[in-house]
Amino acid sequence: MTGKPVITTSDLSIGYPLKGGQRKIINEGLCLQVYPGEVACLLGLNGAGKSTLLRTLCGFQAPLDGDIRINGKPLASSSPTTLSTLLGVVLTDRTNAGGITVYDLVSLGRHPYTGFFGQLKSTDHAIIRTSLEATGIMHKSASYVSELSDGERQKAMIAKALAQECPVIILDEPTAFLDVTSRIETMVLLRQLAVEQRKAILLSTHDLDLAIQMGDRLWLLEKHRPLLRGTPEDLILSGTFGTFFQKEGIVFDPTTGKLSMEKADKPIGVEGDFITACWVGNALVRNGYKPSVFGDSYMNVTCVSKEKITVSCPDGSGITAGSIEALLQFVLSRETL
Repeated sequence: MTGKPVITTSDLSIGYPLKGGQRKIINEGLCLQVYPGEVACLLGLNGAGKSTLLRTLCGFQAPLDGDIRINGKPLASSSPTTLSTLLGVVLTDRTNAGGITVYDLVSLGRHPYTGFFGQLKSTDHAIIRTSLEATGIMHKSASYVSELSDGERQKAMIAKALAQECPVIILDEPTAFLDVTSRIETMVLLRQLAVEQRKAILLSTHDLDLAIQMGDRLWLLEKHRPLLRGTPEDLILSGTFGTFFQKEGIVFDPTTGKLSMEKADKPIGVEGDFITACWVGNALVRNGYKPSVFGDSYMNVTCVSKEKITVSCPDGSGITAGSIEALLQFVLSRETL
């Protein structure tokens, strides 16, 4: 973390008011910080309150208790115009702005600065072009939003948030509708914006792999439990990930950063060529095994190359496999012995 936090909360309670003065509290006692130059990823199961927390931090719904400050000033006392110069928000919903061009969509981000008549000046146009270039969508500026792919639409919405010149960008499930390539491109883009433009970026996601790779800080949210936070690496090494994500029959493997079926009594030693060993480990995890160091393992795998993978078992049996598929066939066949 560097510098002072852009967003801070003190004893924040989130949820909904009910009839008769009752309240539905989803989580409480939240003391959080969002820092410039960092990507914070909010993770949790459906119903954990991720969207509720983000809406509360954006000022879209009031907190039940506690305090939210942006740049040291209370969120509750900020006018909508002031908030629009502090927070850029990209929601989960697919944009319905299909009848306007990408340039016009991004230009809406200048609305807080253009006055009553909304007249764009040369400085506004320069900021719009810079935002389009920063998100890699300039070549689509004359296209209608309806003509864009889901990934391109997401880039256009992020460009609109950039055009607002806000210190904070908050995104609710920004990769929800995207294919694998577009998900990676979007997360890489957000990481670049945080580092290069010193933006504080907070997003919710279900993508555990990308959150671990791209997030400077993770927030683990579960209903009626204290929110857990820290760097991905600290959360993994401390065992926090294991306790947070582990369910019956499913475990978090700290050696791979993945969730897998529990089969801890069947560790398989893996060593050798790094890339081959990495993908051998991926295949084993998918099939419920636990890659480990050589030793008292169920069996040991030596990755000489992608075409030469040797397997040895304690009983002296083994094979030399020419592919990971052949390796898996041998490993799984041992289950029937």
